[in-house]
Amino acid sequence: MNLKGLSQILGMSQTTVSRALNGYPEVSEKTRKKILAVAAEHNYSPNVRAKSLATGRTNTIGHVILTGDRHQMINPIFGDFIAGAGEVYSAENYEIALSIVKEADEEKTYRALKTRGTVDGVVLHGPKMNDTRIGLLQELGLPFVVHGRASGIASDYSWLDVNNTRAFQRATEFLIDLGHRRIALFNGFEGMDFAHRRRLGYEKALQAQDIRLDPAIMRSEEMSDSNGYAATQDVLSLPNPPTAILTSSIISAFGVRRAVQDHGLEVGRDVSIITYDDGLSYLANGVDVPIFTATRSSVREAGQLLSQMLIDQINGDVTGPQSKLLEAELTVGQSTGPAPSPK
Repeated sequence: MNLKGLSQILGMSQTTVSRALNGYPEVSEKTRKKILAVAAEHNYSPNVRAKSLATGRTNTIGHVILTGDRHQMINPIFGDFIAGAGEVYSAENYEIALSIVKEADEEKTYRALKTRGTVDGVVLHGPKMNDTRIGLLQELGLPFVVHGRASGIASDYSWLDVNNTRAFQRATEFLIDLGHRRIALFNGFEGMDFAHRRRLGYEKALQAQDIRLDPAIMRSEEMSDSNGYAATQDVLSLPNPPTAILTSSIISAFGVRRAVQDHGLEVGRDVSIITYDDGLSYLANGVDVPIFTATRSSVREAGQLLSQMLIDQINGDVTGPQSKLLEAELTVGQSTGPAPSPK
């Protein structure tokens, strides 16, 4: 079934049918409903290429992902984000264009997306504190939203972020209330904005209680199971080891837990652990009782909310930059307990 055939069944011009299917306001709602009903009855699917030529839209959202060990978005958390975004894209009849590129080719890729007109907008992932990509996308005039924020950028832009500072401040305060004073921080790369904000929260909580920061028990690196394991082995071998560890990812938290156990210690009694949990569908934090005490915010939900923000921007349903700050929930699990008595 093509547009011509559908028009003949309806007894209407192809122009009227096309405008109704594409949401043009000059078609009455009664006529639009009739056309949509007949189109559904005859399993009519519009020619995407023809629709793009008619409307100037591709109904495609771009995601540019960088390769390399130092890029946090390469980890599997991205899969849950895309799953959430994909639900919205499907409901809104949008598709995903995923570009996997080297960092040196990133600017060229964004410029090509704009020049070729292959996407209606892009989601920018993993913002650094001073992220030049924001200025580039503003210069190109390509609609975009940022998953996170960039502390060093003064201009307005649309973003969705978790309150990382408050999440890590609360987590550190929770450990302090349990009597812990030697609290390690295993963070992501602190050039990334989220990690910078998490460190700020950790520092605020310690400074409020006059607890000295100790670089010997602080790490900033890729959030992997192996790095969590190695960092834990390292700090537990110190003459004055930490009694609690705060880590930026549940992926690294599993490595932390293994290392504590391999050291002959018990999690929650000898060493407490708090992690950040993205609510991953494939790596749940326990079933009935959480394995880890965690600050939690769903990355899948972030994908849903952020993709809708971008589509609203593309459709002209909002004016000016939009922003949304999510709060993380602190959930108590089996991995925390009172600080052990000094030996």
